[in-house]
Amino acid sequence: MKVNVEIDCTPLEARQFFGLPDVSPMQTAVMDKMQQQVMANIEKVSPESLLQSWFTFDPKVAERFQDMFVTMAGLGGMAKKDNK
Repeated sequence: MKVNVEIDCTPLEARQFFGLPDVSPMQTAVMDKMQQQVMANIEKVSPESLLQSWFTFDPKVAERFQDMFVTMAGLGGMAKKDNK
């Protein structure tokens, strides 16, 4: 024997029926806190601040980035031949 039961209710109604707590205030508080943290840290990941933090460690970082991009583009062998 096979029995199918269909219940048409919202998630909130189902939680109330089974006696589960309403977690929407906690969920709202967590999401608000997460949004505040993201907005506070968004300035740290802006392109300007990332480049500034990268180039403050070593003055030769710009040269190294340029060499890395030249090598990745496949022009590294040509640049070495030109220097010889």
